Amino acid sequence: MKNEHAHMAECAAEAARIARSISAEQLDVPTTPCGDWDLRGLINHWVLYASHGLEHRALRKDLPAELTTCDFTADADWAQKYVAQLDRAVAAWSDPAVWEGEIDLGGSTSPASEIAAMLIEETALHTWDVARAVGEEVRLSDAAAAYVLGVVDGTAALYRQYDGFADEVTVPASASVFERALAHSGRDPHWTGA
Repeated sequence: MKNEHAHMAECAAEAARIARSISAEQLDVPTTPCGDWDLRGLINHWVLYASHGLEHRALRKDLPAELTTCDFTADADWAQKYVAQLDRAVAAWSDPAVWEGEIDLGGSTSPASEIAAMLIEETALHTWDVARAVGEEVRLSDAAAAYVLGVVDGTAALYRQYDGFADEVTVPASASVFERALAHSGRDPHWTGA
């Protein structure tokens, strides 16, 4: 759990850095690496699941309906609120006991450690999606990138069943670990919006 929590904290810190870099004008970017989502829609998904969802899973609580329909970007200080929520979410996972047992997913349960792994993956991948949409680069350590790659490889078949991932993208042998994680999740690491 110690290494996984460190990867979670690193991915959250990078998400916070990217969020702080986005200007109000950039919120109207019409295209992102996530298909039909514009930047506002993508950010709302990112904020909901990579901060509120992350905390609620640790606390074994469902997301309230008002959060699932919230336009977080409507607040001028959405990025600061997101950063604060990320801090709360990472803190909620700091207790080793939170990583034990099962988490109810509304009709089924999964091990807490597996849910945490998928949330770390989602945070890293959607941080990249948001970053690319505004011309930023994501910086993760090799250890965190390798962890994300392992989770992507472990979940890709399931995600593809539900259209969560596109088909794998071919990258050269020289691709970085994080570029391989992106490619295995169906993302083009060199996406430019064109």
